[in-house]
Amino acid sequence: MKKLAALVLVLLLFSGGALWFLASGQLNDFIKVQIETHGSKITSQQVIVKSVEMKLAEGAGIINGFSLSNPKQYKYKNAFSFETIVLDINIKSLTEDPIVIDEITINNPQAFVELTQGGKANLKEILDEIEKNLPKSDEAVKESESSKEPNIRVTKLTLAKTSLSLDLSALGNNEHQLVLRDIHLSNIGGDAGLPASQLGALIAKEALSSIWSQAKKEQKKKIKDKITNKIKEKALDKLNSLFN
Repeated sequence: MKKLAALVLVLLLFSGGALWFLASGQLNDFIKVQIETHGSKITSQQVIVKSVEMKLAEGAGIINGFSLSNPKQYKYKNAFSFETIVLDINIKSLTEDPIVIDEITINNPQAFVELTQGGKANLKEILDEIEKNLPKSDEAVKESESSKEPNIRVTKLTLAKTSLSLDLSALGNNEHQLVLRDIHLSNIGGDAGLPASQLGALIAKEALSSIWSQAKKEQKKKIKDKITNKIKEKALDKLNSLFN
Protein backbone atom coordinates (compact mmCIF):
# COMPACT_ATOMS: atom_id res chain seq x y z
CA MET A 1 0.00 0.00 0.00
CA LYS A 2 2.87 2.38 0.82
CA LYS A 3 4.43 1.83 -2.62
CA LEU A 4 1.13 2.45 -4.37
CA ALA A 5 0.52 5.67 -2.47
CA ALA A 6 4.01 6.94 -3.26
CA LEU A 7 3.51 6.12 -6.94
CA VAL A 8 0.26 8.09 -7.04
CA LEU A 9 1.89 11.08 -5.33
CA VAL A 10 4.82 11.25 -7.72
CA LEU A 11 2.58 11.01 -10.75
CA LEU A 12 0.27 13.70 -9.40
CA LEU A 13 3.22 15.96 -8.70
CA PHE A 14 4.71 15.80 -12.17
CA SER A 15 1.77 15.15 -14.49
CA GLY A 16 -0.72 17.66 -13.14
CA GLY A 17 -3.15 15.18 -11.67
CA ALA A 18 -3.22 12.44 -14.33
CA LEU A 19 -3.31 8.96 -12.76
CA TRP A 20 -1.19 6.66 -14.90
CA PHE A 21 -0.18 3.29 -13.55
CA LEU A 22 2.87 2.26 -15.54
CA ALA A 23 5.52 -0.40 -15.23
CA SER A 24 8.62 0.84 -13.41
CA GLY A 25 10.66 0.97 -16.60
CA GLN A 26 8.11 3.27 -18.21
CA LEU A 27 7.45 5.43 -15.17
CA ASN A 28 10.75 7.29 -15.24
CA ASP A 29 10.38 8.09 -18.94
CA PHE A 30 6.79 9.22 -18.43
CA ILE A 31 7.73 11.64 -15.64
CA LYS A 32 10.64 12.94 -17.74
CA VAL A 33 8.28 13.80 -20.60
CA GLN A 34 5.80 15.46 -18.25
CA ILE A 35 8.46 17.70 -16.71
CA GLU A 36 9.68 18.71 -20.15
CA THR A 37 6.16 19.35 -21.47
CA HIS A 38 4.78 21.32 -18.54
CA GLY A 39 8.07 23.12 -17.88
CA SER A 40 8.30 24.30 -21.49
CA LYS A 41 4.69 25.47 -21.40
CA ILE A 42 5.00 27.54 -18.24
CA THR A 43 8.37 29.16 -19.12
CA SER A 44 7.82 29.48 -22.90
CA GLN A 45 11.33 28.00 -23.29
CA GLN A 46 12.55 24.48 -23.96
CA VAL A 47 13.02 22.32 -20.87
CA ILE A 48 15.18 19.21 -21.18
CA VAL A 49 15.67 16.46 -18.60
CA LYS A 50 18.37 13.80 -19.00
CA SER A 51 16.80 11.15 -16.77
CA VAL A 52 14.51 10.47 -13.81
CA GLU A 53 15.09 7.87 -11.10
CA MET A 54 12.17 7.29 -8.77
CA LYS A 55 12.67 5.31 -5.55
CA LEU A 56 9.05 4.82 -4.73
CA ALA A 57 9.43 2.49 -1.76
CA GLU A 58 11.58 5.13 -0.05
CA GLY A 59 9.37 8.09 -0.94
CA ALA A 60 12.25 9.66 -2.84
CA GLY A 61 13.33 10.54 -6.34
CA ILE A 62 16.14 12.06 -8.36
CA ILE A 63 15.94 14.18 -11.51
CA ASN A 64 19.18 14.35 -13.48
CA GLY A 65 20.45 16.81 -16.07
CA PHE A 66 17.82 19.56 -16.14
CA SER A 67 18.21 22.53 -18.47
CA LEU A 68 16.04 25.55 -19.31
CA SER A 69 16.93 27.18 -22.62
CA ASN A 70 17.53 30.89 -23.09
CA PRO A 71 15.35 33.23 -25.16
CA LYS A 72 16.77 33.27 -28.71
CA GLN A 73 18.14 36.82 -28.64
CA TYR A 74 20.65 35.95 -25.89
CA LYS A 75 24.00 34.28 -26.45
CA TYR A 76 23.97 31.66 -23.69
CA LYS A 77 22.45 28.32 -24.65
CA ASN A 78 20.71 27.92 -21.28
CA ALA A 79 19.33 30.30 -18.70
CA PHE A 80 19.35 27.72 -15.92
CA SER A 81 20.50 24.14 -15.42
CA PHE A 82 21.37 21.71 -12.65
CA GLU A 83 23.02 18.34 -12.21
CA THR A 84 20.52 16.74 -9.84
CA ILE A 85 17.42 17.51 -7.85
CA VAL A 86 16.53 15.26 -4.92
CA LEU A 87 13.00 14.86 -3.53
CA ASP A 88 12.38 13.78 0.06
CA ILE A 89 8.68 12.88 0.30
CA ASN A 90 6.96 12.60 3.68
CA ILE A 91 5.23 9.24 3.25
CA LYS A 92 3.25 9.65 6.49
CA SER A 93 1.44 12.65 4.98
CA LEU A 94 0.12 10.76 1.95
CA THR A 95 -3.26 10.22 3.59
CA GLU A 96 -3.48 13.81 4.79
CA ASP A 97 -4.24 17.19 3.24
CA PRO A 98 -1.89 18.70 2.26
CA ILE A 99 0.64 16.08 1.23
CA VAL A 100 4.07 17.20 2.40
CA ILE A 101 7.42 17.11 0.63
CA ASP A 102 9.94 17.58 3.44
CA GLU A 103 12.75 18.83 1.25
CA ILE A 104 13.75 19.49 -2.34
CA THR A 105 17.50 19.92 -2.88
CA ILE A 106 18.92 21.27 -6.13
CA ASN A 107 22.63 20.45 -6.38
CA ASN A 108 25.16 22.62 -8.23
CA PRO A 109 22.70 24.71 -10.24
CA GLN A 110 24.06 27.03 -12.92
CA ALA A 111 22.43 30.32 -13.82
CA PHE A 112 23.33 32.39 -16.87
CA VAL A 113 22.27 36.03 -16.67
CA GLU A 114 22.81 38.43 -19.54
CA LEU A 115 21.83 42.08 -19.64
CA THR A 116 21.31 44.02 -22.87
CA GLN A 117 22.25 47.61 -23.63
CA GLY A 118 18.56 48.47 -23.48
CA GLY A 119 18.28 47.17 -19.91
CA LYS A 120 16.57 43.85 -20.65
CA ALA A 121 17.66 40.59 -19.05
CA ASN A 122 17.08 36.97 -20.02
CA LEU A 123 16.08 35.77 -16.56
CA LYS A 124 13.64 38.63 -16.13
CA GLU A 125 11.99 37.78 -19.46
CA ILE A 126 11.54 34.16 -18.38
CA LEU A 127 10.10 35.23 -15.03
CA ASP A 128 7.64 37.49 -16.87
CA GLU A 129 6.56 34.52 -19.01
CA ILE A 130 6.05 32.34 -15.94
CA GLU A 131 3.93 35.08 -14.35
CA LYS A 132 1.89 35.43 -17.53
CA ASN A 133 1.34 31.68 -17.87
CA LEU A 134 0.44 31.00 -14.24
CA PRO A 135 -3.30 30.36 -13.88
CA LYS A 136 -5.23 33.21 -12.34
CA SER A 137 -6.89 32.51 -8.99
CA ASP A 138 -10.35 31.75 -10.45
CA GLU A 139 -8.86 29.55 -13.17
CA ALA A 140 -6.74 27.71 -10.62
CA VAL A 141 -9.76 26.92 -8.44
CA LYS A 142 -11.77 25.61 -11.41
CA GLU A 143 -8.79 23.55 -12.62
CA SER A 144 -8.25 22.05 -9.19
CA GLU A 145 -11.92 21.20 -8.71
CA SER A 146 -12.25 19.57 -12.13
CA SER A 147 -9.13 17.43 -11.77
CA LYS A 148 -9.59 16.79 -8.02
CA GLU A 149 -5.89 17.27 -7.39
CA PRO A 150 -4.46 16.91 -3.90
CA ASN A 151 -2.83 19.89 -2.24
CA ILE A 152 0.92 19.64 -1.81
CA ARG A 153 3.26 21.68 0.37
CA VAL A 154 7.07 21.84 0.22
CA THR A 155 8.59 22.40 3.65
CA LYS A 156 12.05 23.35 2.41
CA LEU A 157 13.74 24.02 -0.93
CA THR A 158 17.52 24.45 -1.17
CA LEU A 159 19.62 25.62 -4.11
CA ALA A 160 23.15 24.76 -3.07
CA LYS A 161 26.20 26.54 -4.50
CA THR A 162 24.63 28.20 -7.53
CA SER A 163 27.25 29.12 -10.13
CA LEU A 164 26.33 32.42 -11.78
CA SER A 165 27.64 33.63 -15.14
CA LEU A 166 26.83 37.34 -15.19
CA ASP A 167 27.43 38.98 -18.58
CA LEU A 168 27.53 42.77 -18.41
CA SER A 169 29.57 43.28 -21.59
CA ALA A 170 26.68 45.05 -23.33
CA LEU A 171 26.88 47.67 -20.56
CA GLY A 172 30.59 48.27 -21.08
CA ASN A 173 31.57 45.91 -18.29
CA ASN A 174 32.78 42.30 -18.34
CA GLU A 175 31.53 38.75 -17.94
CA HIS A 176 31.79 37.64 -14.32
CA GLN A 177 31.84 34.17 -12.77
CA LEU A 178 30.43 33.99 -9.25
CA VAL A 179 29.15 31.48 -6.73
CA LEU A 180 25.97 32.67 -5.03
CA ARG A 181 25.18 32.05 -1.40
CA ASP A 182 22.89 29.07 -0.85
CA ILE A 183 19.22 29.83 -1.40
CA HIS A 184 16.75 28.47 1.16
CA LEU A 185 13.02 28.75 0.55
CA SER A 186 10.40 27.43 2.95
CA ASN A 187 6.71 26.61 3.18
CA ILE A 188 6.13 26.71 -0.58
CA GLY A 189 2.43 26.37 -1.21
CA GLY A 190 1.56 27.75 2.23
CA ASP A 191 0.12 25.80 5.12
CA ALA A 192 -2.82 24.62 3.01
CA GLY A 193 -0.63 23.58 0.07
CA LEU A 194 -1.30 24.00 -3.63
CA PRO A 195 -2.74 21.70 -6.32
CA ALA A 196 0.01 19.54 -7.80
CA SER A 197 -0.19 21.12 -11.27
CA GLN A 198 0.49 24.59 -9.82
CA LEU A 199 3.29 23.65 -7.47
CA GLY A 200 6.02 23.16 -10.09
CA ALA A 201 5.35 26.59 -11.61
CA LEU A 202 5.53 28.26 -8.22
CA ILE A 203 8.79 26.48 -7.38
CA ALA A 204 10.31 27.65 -10.69
CA LYS A 205 9.14 31.19 -10.05
CA GLU A 206 10.46 31.32 -6.48
CA ALA A 207 13.83 29.76 -7.33
CA LEU A 208 14.52 31.93 -10.39
CA SER A 209 13.30 35.05 -8.57
CA SER A 210 15.82 34.42 -5.79
CA ILE A 211 18.64 33.97 -8.30
CA TRP A 212 17.57 37.10 -10.20
CA SER A 213 17.51 39.11 -6.96
CA GLN A 214 21.11 38.11 -6.16
CA ALA A 215 22.18 38.72 -9.77
CA LYS A 216 20.83 42.28 -9.69
CA LYS A 217 22.79 43.02 -6.51
CA GLU A 218 25.96 41.65 -8.10
CA GLN A 219 25.30 43.69 -11.24
CA LYS A 220 25.08 46.95 -9.26
CA LYS A 221 28.21 46.06 -7.32
CA LYS A 222 30.27 45.25 -10.43
CA ILE A 223 29.19 48.40 -12.25
CA LYS A 224 29.87 50.53 -9.15
CA ASP A 225 33.31 48.95 -8.74
CA LYS A 226 34.20 49.71 -12.36
CA ILE A 227 33.11 53.36 -12.04
CA THR A 228 35.12 53.70 -8.81
CA ASN A 229 38.19 52.18 -10.46
CA LYS A 230 37.88 54.54 -13.43
CA ILE A 231 37.69 57.55 -11.09
CA LYS A 232 40.79 56.31 -9.27
CA GLU A 233 42.63 55.80 -12.56
CA LYS A 234 41.78 59.31 -13.75
CA ALA A 235 42.90 60.78 -10.43
CA LEU A 236 46.18 58.87 -10.64
CA ASP A 237 46.73 60.00 -14.23
CA LYS A 238 46.10 63.59 -13.13
CA LEU A 239 48.66 63.30 -10.34
CA ASN A 240 51.22 61.75 -12.67
CA SER A 241 50.76 64.56 -15.17
CA LEU A 242 51.35 67.14 -12.44
CA PHE A 243 54.65 65.63 -11.32
CA ASN A 244 56.05 64.74 -14.74
